[in-house]
Amino acid sequence: MDRTDTPFSATRRLILQGAGSVALVGLGNIPFGLAPALAAANDKYPEDAFKAKTDADAIKALYGRTAEPSDKVKLDAPEIAENGAVVPISVSTSLTDVTSISFFVSENPNALAASYQIPAGTVPSVSNRLKMAKTSNVIAIVEAGGKLYSATKEVKVTVGGCGG
Repeated sequence: MDRTDTPFSATRRLILQGAGSVALVGLGNIPFGLAPALAAANDKYPEDAFKAKTDADAIKALYGRTAEPSDKVKLDAPEIAENGAVVPISVSTSLTDVTSISFFVSENPNALAASYQIPAGTVPSVSNRLKMAKTSNVIAIVEAGGKLYSATKEVKVTVGGCGG
């Protein structure tokens, strides 16, 4: 019995086309609960803030005002980073109604390193690995209740990972 004699002659191409059609139809069934998350991705990108050269200019471009230091913002970063390409940092806060968290590195060519929009009902805690050009202050800004709060820590970046 050769190929043409079978009652069902499905080729690989037909099977893949059918699978692709089923996948596309399935995309139409995305639950409406995901709509806010997808809409948040369309927020305006803060291009001016990411291009700012100093931390003060970046904070002004991103938020339009300055932040006040607060002990309710906990910035966790190493005192000495042996590899400036991957400096682990995290920030958490006990403040309520947090809407954004941003990281700034004062001595980097572009001060704003990362900015996160925090959805309502989310635990306000963010971790990241930053690239640091040299020893610098890392500043975390938390926007909560329409006000800005900050925490700052100096991170020493060693050359060649010698720890000195």
